[in-house]
Amino acid sequence: MTIHVIKPGLLSSFQDTGRHGFQHWGVPVSGVMDEAAHELCNLLVGNPRSFTTLEMTLQGPTLQFQAKALIALAGADLGATLNGEPFKPGTAQIVAANSTLSFGKRLHGARSYLAVAGGFLLPEVMDSTSTNTRGGFGGLRGRALQAGDLIPICSSFANPPRLAKTYEPSSASHDEDQPIRVMKGREWALFSEQSQQDFLNGTYTLSGDSDRMGYRLTGQALTLSAPCELLSESVAFGTVQVPPSGQPLILMADRQTTGGYPRIAQVASVDLPRLAQMLPGDALRFSLIDLHAAQKLFIERARTVKAMEAFNA
Repeated sequence: MTIHVIKPGLLSSFQDTGRHGFQHWGVPVSGVMDEAAHELCNLLVGNPRSFTTLEMTLQGPTLQFQAKALIALAGADLGATLNGEPFKPGTAQIVAANSTLSFGKRLHGARSYLAVAGGFLLPEVMDSTSTNTRGGFGGLRGRALQAGDLIPICSSFANPPRLAKTYEPSSASHDEDQPIRVMKGREWALFSEQSQQDFLNGTYTLSGDSDRMGYRLTGQALTLSAPCELLSESVAFGTVQVPPSGQPLILMADRQTTGGYPRIAQVASVDLPRLAQMLPGDALRFSLIDLHAAQKLFIERARTVKAMEAFNA
């Protein structure tokens, strides 16, 4: 059973929860940008949360299903239609053979996720199917989708499928007006007091050269109290570095494994999905929280995911 790619979209690639355990060899983690949306669409079709999804950016593909399947969308609303009928994110539908999923005008967000019940049949590379386009491995031939691709799916209707309910997450968790919550980075104290205040009180804009590797921001330049030399150390999803230009850089899913720029902050994991749905030109602000508060938010999000599972039980 396969899905035929008629149009590939702007950037459509297969991602899972990441390629962990190989960073000491210089292999990036990669994985989904918006883990919350990834989890939701998997749960809607009854998949484990770790199953691979198709991450579609800004302009979605046109896909023809060559066999019956149960599918779900989550994340950004990229104007999806199924056989010409609206298909909203946060919903699951059974599609008949020869059905066409297409995308039109983007309504909000940057990245949408597609899950298929049973999952996509993709080979694992270092325990993950995530696509690393720079390295040319993972996913479907190590690249984004191309017209004419055939995507194998592992879906069976030997038993009648359970059609999952629609699930609408709380809109409060996606409030675009709220600042991105961060904790102090390892080199926070090395920045001048004025730069610390500028970082927390100013507004930054996502620049046009941002991608899955990192978000470049423009705004008030940040400076150190005194020059310093740092050894390259490991970095994480959401690490906020400050290169010599003084303009902050947020490391994202395809980040490198180490970095030598001073780290002014670390984005709380609960707010990474919000970052993933931002577009170049969007403005963002930061607010400071401590580790305990970040952990509490992480636990609350885990409980929300459990509620999703119960909702579709």
